[in-house]
Amino acid sequence: MGTGRLGAPMERHGRAADASASSAGEPAPGGPEGRRREPLRRRASSASAPAVEAAAEGVRRVRPGSYSGPASVSRQRVESLRKKRPLFPWFGLDIGGTLVKLVYFEPKDITAEEEEEEVESLKSIRKYLTSNVAYGSTGIRDVHLELKDLTLCGRKGNLHFIRFPTHDMPAFIQMGRDKNFSSLHTVFCATGGGAYKFEQDFLTIGDLQLCKLDELDCLIKGILYIDSVGFNGRSQCYYFENPADAEKCQKLPFDLKNPYPLLLVNIGSGVSILAVYSKDNYKRVTGTSLGGGTFFGLCCLLTGCTTFEEALEMASRGDSTKVDKLVRDIYGGDYERFGLPGWAVASSFGNMMSKEKREAVTKEDLARATLITITNNIGSIARMCALNENINQVVFVGNFLRINTIAMRLLAYALDYWSKGQLKALFSEHEGYFGAVGALLELLKIP
Repeated sequence: MGTGRLGAPMERHGRAADASASSAGEPAPGGPEGRRREPLRRRASSASAPAVEAAAEGVRRVRPGSYSGPASVSRQRVESLRKKRPLFPWFGLDIGGTLVKLVYFEPKDITAEEEEEEVESLKSIRKYLTSNVAYGSTGIRDVHLELKDLTLCGRKGNLHFIRFPTHDMPAFIQMGRDKNFSSLHTVFCATGGGAYKFEQDFLTIGDLQLCKLDELDCLIKGILYIDSVGFNGRSQCYYFENPADAEKCQKLPFDLKNPYPLLLVNIGSGVSILAVYSKDNYKRVTGTSLGGGTFFGLCCLLTGCTTFEEALEMASRGDSTKVDKLVRDIYGGDYERFGLPGWAVASSFGNMMSKEKREAVTKEDLARATLITITNNIGSIARMCALNENINQVVFVGNFLRINTIAMRLLAYALDYWSKGQLKALFSEHEGYFGAVGALLELLKIP
């Protein structure tokens, strides 16, 4: 009957009270065949060493009118070289298949002398990024995620988190050209598939060279760093207690002080699953092409929605049991011999074989069933990987989970239920930005 071990534990009472909104996550490498299985070690970055070193040493082109005068050029260059850090601005970029994630470090310890010597283009970029919460019609700064009073390379400041759809990348590159960004940097550290796809556009339109970094290296580096600095005095990592009970469910902090080993499930457009044994020792176990992009794409086809947020809002009002065929629909109750409860999903979308039931379902029901199908599949694969790797800490990240309460609670309950309490599903506040953070750390040469 095709019943998976994960079922749909939270759907036994039909609708849930959660209301969610989200945006599509960054792409992990497609399906299981999308990337070769890697040896048990950290892979080398795809960036060339000279390019990274040039960024770290603050080497750049000097264009007429770039600075207020020769003295300021000399002082800033000497200071940068002495401190072995790149000149401002400091960015990390993760260009995914659906979303672009950008992190920007805003220095808060600028001296009067530095401020006087700053070029207008640098001031303009800082003001534009920090004084707005929206950029055009699609760019968003996640103000609630801002990390305050960080120290990076001896400088104190705030770390900002910005996202926009990948289809707007040409406009971003043009904006960089208009703001004369290339007068400040020769190298832009970037990860994700888009670092390759848009490399030529950055060079020909923006006059910028991309330092291409491996996305999984950046992901690991980013999540470990962000967890180490915390979230403005709060824990970065959390879990759900009583996830199946809407009234008793609590989001509680989790101290990831002993992170190894952990299973890292990165849910973006697709999904990658990594077994992490130390900061330098990990392997990609497997993946699946059925991720956040799949959910959004199917919802567009089935419901006519146009945004990821709209798809999740519809799902929050739907009842997946009208769409899915459950164990009780086949057995009339539980399948006791193998411990399968009647509320478990036997066949996702199985009820849609009936014309009568097709005519009775709503778009909201279809959206909910799509979300449950994708989430159950990811959870089932993650559970099998955890068992095979003998790991009991499973950390789910990626923009698919951004305020996606339904999916997170379902993952939390299902892993606990089917493992009989042996597996714990963990989540992180900055779920979709770790790749971009890793790219920033590579720019600053922070190990």
